[in-house]
Amino acid sequence: MSTKLAVVTGASSGVGLGLAARLAAEGAELLLPVRDPAKGEAAVARIHAETPDALVTLAELDLASLKSVAEFAGGVDRPIDILVNNAGVMAPPVRHTTTDGFELQFGTNHLGHFALTTRLLPQLRAGHAHVTTMTSSAARNASVNWDDLQSTGSYSAIKAYGQSKLANLLFALELDRRSRAEDWGIISNAAHPGTTLTGLYAAGPNMGRDKPARLEAIMSRLARWGVFVQGVEQGLQPALYATTAPGGRLYGPDGLGQFTGKPTELAIYRPARDQAAASRLWDVSAELVGS
Repeated sequence: MSTKLAVVTGASSGVGLGLAARLAAEGAELLLPVRDPAKGEAAVARIHAETPDALVTLAELDLASLKSVAEFAGGVDRPIDILVNNAGVMAPPVRHTTTDGFELQFGTNHLGHFALTTRLLPQLRAGHAHVTTMTSSAARNASVNWDDLQSTGSYSAIKAYGQSKLANLLFALELDRRSRAEDWGIISNAAHPGTTLTGLYAAGPNMGRDKPARLEAIMSRLARWGVFVQGVEQGLQPALYATTAPGGRLYGPDGLGQFTGKPTELAIYRPARDQAAASRLWDVSAELVGS
């Protein structure tokens, strides 16, 4: 990874931080866009503790704001070799919106990363980049509600999360197809970490609650028992593998139910095999984000 520039969103904690640390250990220079500068500084300190000579630069980015995405992308003036679209929010119990009025999960998980990637296309093409977009096994049984992408009519936390993660997978595959067709030189994959214990299980489910949700406690208990839940070092492996693998693929754990296990190539989930839907999502997303 020496001489390569890697951009990893959501690298302040969890899988993103673990992945950034691994890339730095392999010699990659890091550009870490973060929403919380204090958490970003703590992440840099951890990376330097493991790799003292690591080159790490922080920049501000809020994926829930298209203005912030544009400002970050406008400040990147060199080729990018690796982009990992990792940041996300999961299952707020009540509907929230981004700065631009999009449903928070669809707006952050998908539209924010779509806007970021498409605005960075010149830098990604210049670096013949590997782009890895994090999806979830929740995409297996998800669908895109074309009539109500923003869940304004009715809101289900789980359905909205599944839609956003299916959108991530559709986008990753469509990016690879368009790159091949247009000779962009970009390799695009999707990956999912299985059931990996991170702050994701507390941050989203606790939004708008007076009392903490039980999900994090349940996940922590399962992790202690070693049942259906794995740690960050294991969970980051599929994404790490995807950063150097051939394009148009999905990577995840090989264990029962894809909860845990070693990284492997997975069959593309049935809802993501519809290339017409992927192309439609690209065009709709481009219109929504103004790119």
